[in-house]
Amino acid sequence: MKKVWKNTIAALLLAAPMSFAVASSSSAYEPVQLDLRDQVSLQRGAQIFVNNCLSCHSAASMRYNRLQDLGLTEEDIKKNLMFTTDKVGDVMQSHMSGADAKKWFGVVPPDLTLITRSRGADYIYAYLRGFYKDPTSPSGWNNTVLPNAAMPHVLWEQQGVQAVQLDGQGKPLMKDNGHGVLMPVLEWESTGKLTRKAKDGKVITTGYDNYARDLTNFMAYISEPAQVQRKQIGYVVLLFLLLIMLPLAYFLKKEYWKDVH
Repeated sequence: MKKVWKNTIAALLLAAPMSFAVASSSSAYEPVQLDLRDQVSLQRGAQIFVNNCLSCHSAASMRYNRLQDLGLTEEDIKKNLMFTTDKVGDVMQSHMSGADAKKWFGVVPPDLTLITRSRGADYIYAYLRGFYKDPTSPSGWNNTVLPNAAMPHVLWEQQGVQAVQLDGQGKPLMKDNGHGVLMPVLEWESTGKLTRKAKDGKVITTGYDNYARDLTNFMAYISEPAQVQRKQIGYVVLLFLLLIMLPLAYFLKKEYWKDVH
């Protein structure tokens, strides 16, 4: 019986840390550390999302009033995070029609409510940092994570401009990303508001990386706003099973089997 107890406790302890793991994609992307309990990061991410993403993309399963869970008041939401024609109980819907999107971009921009759950947080973070200038693309941009993406780089003023590095014959330099996938070698053409050149010529991207992390954090939040509460309830359930139900089951088993032993 001692062995059963040990195995059960070990299994519960191993399961507990997993409950706060954020969805991740494949190991081909640099891992991003998100914290869905960081309200300041989520508030910044919400502002970035509304200002830069919501013009084209919707988050049709998310309502503005759920942003109050991030520590914002209804007045804050109305004043800073909504179109003037929207109501606080409305879903986060883009006002660009599908017909216009098809005409301008060749494809309707996807709804972003569940994009982080389906693609993974690492994928979204890498995508936001993977844009580079491509004169052959209709939008003038391409992406290392999603080649031939129709989306232009709307955050280029914050990040700056990356371009493909060419060899002596004018051909793009390619490199293996360590997972058997060839990617173009990028170089900085210009820095942005959140990136800067150091004295040694290297570009410091910490500011933009944090910017992209906040946006990814918010997109992970809208994919399941009750995620933190659900996981907290999970801890309570695990403790209940461990501290109450397991001893009860043990003593019940002893009572049933006392005549057998």
